[in-house]
Amino acid sequence: MSEHAMDGNPIRLSRRSFLEGVGLVTAGLALELMPTSAWAAMPTAYPPLPEQGFRPNVYVHVAPDGLVTIVCHRSEMGQGVRSSLPVLIADELGADMARVKVTQGDGDKAYGDQNTDGSSSVRKIFTDLRYVGATARTMLISVAARRWGVPANTCVARDHAVFHPASKRSLGFGELANDAAKLSVPARKDVTLRPRSELRHLGKELPLLDGPDIVTGKAVFGADVVLPGMLTAMVVRPPVAGGRVSRYDATRTLAVPGVKRVVELPAPKLPFAFQPLGGIAVVAEHTWAAMRGREVLDVTWENGNNAGYDSAGYRQELVKAIGSAGKVVRNVGDADAALASAQRKLEADYHTPHLAHAPMEPPAAVARVEGGRCEVWACTQNPQAARTEVARALGIDESQVTVHVTLLGGGFGRKSKPDYVAEAALVSRAVGAPVRMQWTREDDVRHDYYHSTCAQRLTAALDDSGKVVAWRHRIAFPPIGSIFSGATFAGDGELNQGILDLPLAIPHVRMENCEARAHTRIGWMRSVANIYHAFSVQSFINELAHARGMDPRDMLLELLGPPRIVTPRELGVEKVPNHGQSLEEHPIDTGRMRRVIERVTALSRWDSRKQEGRALGLAAHRSFLSYVAVVMSVVKDPDDRIRVDEAWIVADAGTIINAERVRAQFEGAVIFGMSLGLYGAITMKDGATEQSNFRDYRLVRIAETPRRIHVDVIPSEGPPCGVGEPGVPPVAPALANAIFALTGTRVRELPFVRSVRV
Repeated sequence: MSEHAMDGNPIRLSRRSFLEGVGLVTAGLALELMPTSAWAAMPTAYPPLPEQGFRPNVYVHVAPDGLVTIVCHRSEMGQGVRSSLPVLIADELGADMARVKVTQGDGDKAYGDQNTDGSSSVRKIFTDLRYVGATARTMLISVAARRWGVPANTCVARDHAVFHPASKRSLGFGELANDAAKLSVPARKDVTLRPRSELRHLGKELPLLDGPDIVTGKAVFGADVVLPGMLTAMVVRPPVAGGRVSRYDATRTLAVPGVKRVVELPAPKLPFAFQPLGGIAVVAEHTWAAMRGREVLDVTWENGNNAGYDSAGYRQELVKAIGSAGKVVRNVGDADAALASAQRKLEADYHTPHLAHAPMEPPAAVARVEGGRCEVWACTQNPQAARTEVARALGIDESQVTVHVTLLGGGFGRKSKPDYVAEAALVSRAVGAPVRMQWTREDDVRHDYYHSTCAQRLTAALDDSGKVVAWRHRIAFPPIGSIFSGATFAGDGELNQGILDLPLAIPHVRMENCEARAHTRIGWMRSVANIYHAFSVQSFINELAHARGMDPRDMLLELLGPPRIVTPRELGVEKVPNHGQSLEEHPIDTGRMRRVIERVTALSRWDSRKQEGRALGLAAHRSFLSYVAVVMSVVKDPDDRIRVDEAWIVADAGTIINAERVRAQFEGAVIFGMSLGLYGAITMKDGATEQSNFRDYRLVRIAETPRRIHVDVIPSEGPPCGVGEPGVPPVAPALANAIFALTGTRVRELPFVRSVRV
């Protein structure tokens, strides 16, 4: 037995029930649950379950022996979604987690959107998943009430049974299951949610369901799947995105012991979307043979239109773009006129390079194509997109494709693009056997969907008293939309991440989007455009504070303005996309932002920050509906190198489910943000990526991490907000501001290692 204390009461979990969950699911951008009337009409969408028992929807099954099976439809990549969403459903149902089995949902539209992305696994489906559990509870209570001849509202469901307190009678869920299966599923309007106080695990620290399997090596990740007769494939891909094979000679490759075949993959047609990059697959009996065979493959490439892509030259193109007026995306007052007449102005340019996701587990997928069908096992964040892309690549109907989701060893957005899954399917069909498509670290770094490179120019006008009266912000970056349509302007979704939704108490504000063309695959990465928007805005505010001789915290609060709900009209926009959720439910609230700023500066003893050999830097940002503020403390080591010795992060994320995983996400965000700020840079030369592994695409190492990371999550009963991504954006600017406070060196580009000794 294992024991985990919650609210002072230990919850006992048998080893069997604790370990029984298989697979993982991903937190997606939006999950719209199917109407309850449609759930019963889709039995083929359900994972295999016993015929006996009760299943009111695609998420819950109650067996006659009392075992409750809950499907997790999102992907597990360390964020704890399998240890959180099923617990919410179980609490609403009244199930005992010691008698709950968590199973992984395959890719299927019956679940709604399964893309585990956009910090949305809780924030978009919290209430819907409560109704999943409440519907099952309502039906079980109805059966018990009929047996006892009492009103249903006199019965309660808890501890895996239905009770009638007045008569002290009870019936276990299993005893009610078969009769409940005969009932019609009630409409949502006829189902009542519990009071929040009865959700006994909500906001508590919950055990990590997959933890024991992970630490004992039993957990199944993408590369762990083994099928009878399976071969392993590795691909020599074009070094330049959009390139193709001119000629190849596989003589030496086929001579390597264990190599069975070479397969040429089709070159992609623009736009890239989620297509494989093409190249030559080396198929072998095992990974080592595939690697050896790939090394000696003789390939000549046609590098295509992106062969001239050069990071240094492209940076100048972006700087040129922000040097002229762009497309106005937000306008209040007349910023140009105010700037033209200002006696005092401040202007600064900021630059961020391409970044790679670099999850610890490189992409991997196993595919078996036979009889016109394809079955896939993959570490994917987006099983539905994987299903669609595999069907497209093979030219078959999606109904003939099954995608099983394994655990993910990190993802950060990379594994929501299923090019590697389609590669596995194409090679399996070509060789007539199951195939594991294995990427190496070098493959992953060199052939990523890169986070976009970006240039920004911020200009402010100050009046005689030093108040900022005008703000103009020009930004240029190749947008994510380029992989789908060839777009050269960022869409509202990217500009909503710190541009369209940025609250500023300034009378004249103008934001301009400048054109930028992509020359490689661009994709979303953890916190997406918030990374470079927060870096420029929070760094520039710090520069304004220095120019005025003002405390950076006071400057930030002044520009934020008084506590208020910010409307689209105040922002100077027609609408705010707001991460796919309504402004009524999730308004832009400067009071919440002020609160996290005041809290993090109090915790970090901001007012006594001027200590010998130590400096603090502050930044704050709203993203994915959460409000986060960060303070970073930096010192110099004996070698005169800058080190981060302590960090504080305060978040208002509304209602949370699993406090332990939330804290872990914010701790991880500090490390992730430090890696991007200190070392993150992917550069291109002659169209090809220059970096290849962690030796030249550095991550923060253990000795470089803060000795303490303080995480403070403000208690809230408000609607859930994002958690996985919002902690990242303020980290790099807070660190840059701390470096300036310590050294007087202003850092306006990532990575900082180019400007200071770290």
